Amino acid sequence: MNIVVLAGIVITIATAIPVFLEMRKHPKGLHILFFAEMWERFSYYGMRGLLIFYLTQHFLFSDSEASSQYGAYTALVYLLPLLGGYLADRYLGNRKAIAFGALLLVAGHATMGIEGEPAREALVYQGQQYELVAEGRGSNRSVMIEVDGAEYSFSANSEGDFEIAELPSTASIPAVLPQGQFEIERVERDRMFLNIFYFALALIIMGVGFLKANISSIVGQLYEENDPRRDGGFTLYYYGINLGSFWAAILCGLLGETVGWWAGFGLAGLGMALGWVVFVRGRALFFLPGKNLIDHVGNPPSQEKLKAKALGPINTEWLIYGIGLVGVVVVWFMVQAHTIRFTVLGMGEQDLLALFLLIGGLGFLSYVVFYMVNSCTKVEAQRLILALILIIVSVVFWALFEQAGSSMNLFAARNTDLSVGPFEITASQTQSFNAGFILLFAPVFAAIWAFLAKLRKNPNTPLKFALALVQVGLGFMLLVWGTQFAGDDYRVPLIFLAGAYLLHTTGELCLSPVGLSAITKLSPGAVVSTMMAGWFLSSAFAQYVAGIIATFTATDTVAGQVLDPAAALNGYAAVFGSIGLFAIVLGVIFGVLSFWLKGLGHGRAVDQIDAKAEAAGPDQDARDLV
Repeated sequence: MNIVVLAGIVITIATAIPVFLEMRKHPKGLHILFFAEMWERFSYYGMRGLLIFYLTQHFLFSDSEASSQYGAYTALVYLLPLLGGYLADRYLGNRKAIAFGALLLVAGHATMGIEGEPAREALVYQGQQYELVAEGRGSNRSVMIEVDGAEYSFSANSEGDFEIAELPSTASIPAVLPQGQFEIERVERDRMFLNIFYFALALIIMGVGFLKANISSIVGQLYEENDPRRDGGFTLYYYGINLGSFWAAILCGLLGETVGWWAGFGLAGLGMALGWVVFVRGRALFFLPGKNLIDHVGNPPSQEKLKAKALGPINTEWLIYGIGLVGVVVVWFMVQAHTIRFTVLGMGEQDLLALFLLIGGLGFLSYVVFYMVNSCTKVEAQRLILALILIIVSVVFWALFEQAGSSMNLFAARNTDLSVGPFEITASQTQSFNAGFILLFAPVFAAIWAFLAKLRKNPNTPLKFALALVQVGLGFMLLVWGTQFAGDDYRVPLIFLAGAYLLHTTGELCLSPVGLSAITKLSPGAVVSTMMAGWFLSSAFAQYVAGIIATFTATDTVAGQVLDPAAALNGYAAVFGSIGLFAIVLGVIFGVLSFWLKGLGHGRAVDQIDAKAEAAGPDQDARDLV
């Protein structure tokens, strides 16, 4: 059995038993939402583990092209929930939007399974082509050059010359080809299958857009307004998110690299199909008769408005579904952000997706400023200013953290020793480290914050964000340090990559749940939803920036294989060192400023518990007493 699968089973059993025991105290509908969101995250993280390899090895995108494409995809994944949430709030209701989104996800993953023949490259020397023959996927991929009917391995020396190993002196090509005297040409990439791939991404993006924000919203509707179980319910739901992420990296990564790309992508689609059936039926055992456990929540705001004729015989509900399908075509264009460019106001070529993000960001910021000026008291305005500062800082954190799916994933395949004793894991399975650490340490961090709050030593919210920045920076610096221990094959011991993911995860636990809580506490009731939309919009910005950062780690490849592993290792070390140092310095500066910034929260950026607060009882906000 694969060592990661075995470790995953142990971690799941150890962490899931107390979770499912606790879920017995909560509304039964939570099981349904837990299951559906688990498979949605399984879908997303299955893609996250494999996509960068699929781009660089199946379609033979360059590192820069692949990183840009990956950033465009993930940015849109976080941008489209704004549209899906709006349509659900105004017309569809959460349940119908979730069901439609899940179907799109299933269709997207099914379409991802249509691979077509992989792209091919050839070396051209003195007018003759020599085919590059590839076998395997992920970290197990090997590429040979075919010369005179035989296959040979190759590499590049420090001067950039192409060296063919063990080539006979009688061969039709020299064993060493000086740089500039040869070219690598792509001889085949089927445009039809590339368009099918973009269409699959568009279906998945639109599906997430209808599903992600709405399934989080419907969880809260299971509880009465003052139900003390609400926070615990979201914690259990958060566990389901990370359980899906954890097993996606393990299983999709394993199947995708060892069986075929179609198997990894398809497994995520099968899981989402099962999640859709359970959600629509509203029962954990969907094949048995019984009561739908969630039919009382997530309903349309107005059935009459939804069923009213909107376009000829088409009612509003089906018109929205039609708009969603048309939107898939729009997203099909947008997801190709690295190829679709245009000129605006004489400023040269601009990225279409960047323009959409910029318009969205300026629109959000303008609305919040307008609301502050016209509708807020001084205290409310200062709290909103702090919320905006936290959102901006989160962009920096997530832009660095999200190197996981692109540059860190490629680093795992190219420059990491993936052996664990006698066992070996796949590169994409390293994506499970983050989710696995969350399963193990999220309860620990929750307990630490509660303990420190009772001691009145709980760090203020901006300081926790500063700690997150420092930790993500230290994670990259640990990888840079690890390069000193690389072997003759220029591969860093796996422990350094695992340690980097551990530091990134502890940083995430200082920022992600804390940030979500802070946005709800700092925002007036009238704009809470808008500010949460801004939080997700910041993630879209971060994903786009992450794609740009990842392009700086690009190295020369031939048919998806690195020519010079030493140069690749040095390139990763240089970029990781720069962004790591930047994050640490920014974290220290923000940490110093946090003791002033917390004042903008007027008591809502500091969570402490003392005897006075406890005596006040649960109906009073203890944070306002500090």
